[in-house]
Amino acid sequence: MVGFLELVKKRYSVRRYSGRPVAREKIARCLEAARLAPSACNAQPWQFIVVDEPGLREKVARTTFGPLAPFNKFSLQAPVLIVVVLEKSNLVAQIGGFLRKKEFNLIDLGIAAAHFSLQAVEEGLGACILGWFDEKRVRKILGIPHGKRAGLIITLGYPETGETPEKKRKPPSAFRFYNRYGSG
Repeated sequence: MVGFLELVKKRYSVRRYSGRPVAREKIARCLEAARLAPSACNAQPWQFIVVDEPGLREKVARTTFGPLAPFNKFSLQAPVLIVVVLEKSNLVAQIGGFLRKKEFNLIDLGIAAAHFSLQAVEEGLGACILGWFDEKRVRKILGIPHGKRAGLIITLGYPETGETPEKKRKPPSAFRFYNRYGSG
């Protein structure tokens, strides 16, 4: 088993896939990692739609790009797409979110997607979390009920290469403060 920081270092947004099929057992473990993610008031405001049927997957992938925004065209290569449906939080989380002016269900969705993506790395897979897609078309294609939102799409598959690109990140001194904003 890899240490957590090593797992995080290996995780990156994969935009080139080999096309090799992904076993459903691996997908199930990624979904289990997402299921176990923490959420405000344990609301678990998510549903996951695994899209692995080729024709349907292509239709969903085509919602992620267009002539003016071609940057997600790589989604056509991914053998699996996971559509994360945003559910309403439970009443306690909704009230808390209203009072604190925070959308806890969006935060929760991000945490679950991160858990999913980290488990993907553990499985030898790669993932990319997408927020840019035609939500109305996705809802129609997948029969997502009115009143529910497609919050994210996660591409999933085996990376084209086994190499992890170098991460470009700010140094800790650029974002870390102790006890007060702006202090070193």
